[in-house]
Amino acid sequence: MCGIVGYIGPRDGVPVVMEGLQKLEYRGYDSAGIAAFADGALKLCRSVGKLRELEQRLRANALSGSPVIGHTRWATHGRPSEANAHPHLYRGVVVVHNGIVENYVALREELAARGHEFSSETDTEIISHLIACELDAGHDFPAAVRRALARVRGAYALAILHEKHPGMMIAARQASPLVVAFGEAPGEYFVASDIPALLAWSRDVVFLDDGEMVVCDAAGCRILAVADGSELVREHQRITWDPIMARKGGYRHFMLKEIHEQPLAVGNTLLGRIAEDRRRVDLRETGFTAADWRRFERVVIIACGTSWHAGLVGKFWLEGLARVPTEVDIASEFRYRDPLVDERTLLIGISQSGETADTLAALKEGKQKGAAVLAICNVMGSTLTRMADGVLYTHAGPEIGVASTKAFTTQLVCLMLIAVAMGAARGGLEEERQADLVDGLLRLPVLLERALEQAPTVEEIARRFHHATDYLYLARGENYPIALEGALKLKEISYIHAEGYPAGEMKHGPIALIDENLPVVVLLPHDRHYEKVLSNLQEVVARDGQVIAFTAAGDVRAAAGCADVIYLEEAGELLNPLVYALPLQLLAYYTAVLKGTDVDQPRNLAKSVTVE
Repeated sequence: MCGIVGYIGPRDGVPVVMEGLQKLEYRGYDSAGIAAFADGALKLCRSVGKLRELEQRLRANALSGSPVIGHTRWATHGRPSEANAHPHLYRGVVVVHNGIVENYVALREELAARGHEFSSETDTEIISHLIACELDAGHDFPAAVRRALARVRGAYALAILHEKHPGMMIAARQASPLVVAFGEAPGEYFVASDIPALLAWSRDVVFLDDGEMVVCDAAGCRILAVADGSELVREHQRITWDPIMARKGGYRHFMLKEIHEQPLAVGNTLLGRIAEDRRRVDLRETGFTAADWRRFERVVIIACGTSWHAGLVGKFWLEGLARVPTEVDIASEFRYRDPLVDERTLLIGISQSGETADTLAALKEGKQKGAAVLAICNVMGSTLTRMADGVLYTHAGPEIGVASTKAFTTQLVCLMLIAVAMGAARGGLEEERQADLVDGLLRLPVLLERALEQAPTVEEIARRFHHATDYLYLARGENYPIALEGALKLKEISYIHAEGYPAGEMKHGPIALIDENLPVVVLLPHDRHYEKVLSNLQEVVARDGQVIAFTAAGDVRAAAGCADVIYLEEAGELLNPLVYALPLQLLAYYTAVLKGTDVDQPRNLAKSVTVE
């Protein structure tokens, strides 16, 4: 979950790397540091805290040069401290690392027995020691890196410098994301954990696969196999994201910007997936045929966090429209049992980054048992997309805020597209029903825009309730997972305890919490559950709970006894979850702003969970 950036080329690399780290600070922010060749010598600068602390030190030291590697850290081994901040230097070898060395204890004990002394508590420092040992044995720099990594178990994305090779930068990848970019100037190369760090400088990239490394020097940029050093030929990809997309665009926070980008993101996700007659879904890009959709007897959706909530909605759609039994598994649970999947099972893996460690491991387990894998992902070339049998990209664009917003709604769109395609192929979805659903999907961007028009009212509600210590969210059916997601958003960024419940479960425990101090968010769309949810709402009112109701425009029954009501233009029973998700994101956002928390980088969280 850390962010790494590296540069080698003719310009001063320090501002290049620092700008890249700013784009990656969402990946980690408990410490940061850079290493640079300045006047032929290797120099380090590190600090605890966010990048502004490092920037102050760099101004004081006037550091400049090339090559340069940098790092922003989210701690896995060793508490946040300057000693544990990256880069780590040992006998001329300097390393920055994203990932976890699983066998670092054994390696550390072995090295300590050989007289090595350590300056940090991190697993990363072990790598610099291993490389130094191989250099001492007479191997050249690239070979020393390869031989050292052969001893490392776990996940890593690495950028490495050596004091005796001032014109060379090496990077390597195993189970953690790493992108190589090619600059316009001769001999100019970049490496980074994620694309936003590179967009200001280059859009010509290669995504490294597991077990690959790059050696960048005056002779060029060579991609090698870590196992045997053989040179690999990889095609470059052109990234079409505009660098402006990775900036705040005038909004106070990335999260608010990304909430307001959802109508566009949903529209982009639909592009090319609706047939020309606008009555059918076309998912040929996934590589799955109608015969494939028919042969699956079961679907298992695997995800974590917000993506898991999207999967819960998808279960309603897949079972209702495609009539295929569907389970939704938390990836970290699925991977540690002996799941019953086979070649008749479709695994749908959902991950914004495509690098979520538990999701990748769970899908790998399923593939080994013969299941097919369909990925829903936002990042082209990510590990998930490369391991899957088919991919449906969300096309949400860069999502910088740690709390997911537009990634969630575009994941929902992808799940609905899959449900419609599968339902049509399996014969359970009539043509007119398909056409109605397609029409509803195409109307979504406008309806989401109208939902966002409620922002001032939602902000006022947040102003009245931001001092609450607890929240309860209630809904039924397809909207129950939206209640879970709304509660998660509030927890993530405002640090208020919140729980989502099926409204019918309220009397089985949560009703004991209700009093005049408890805000209760109730999702009350006009669907088959309306009367029952309205009854549950009145049960809350009868116990003096402070009801915040979200319901359809024109509803005259919902307001009785409620503290507040938000009226929304609905998208129809199946698609309402997308409309109702947005005001809940806004409620969490404005509450967090009023409480003064770090909205884009909430404490203890990181954007892409690339370790267990």
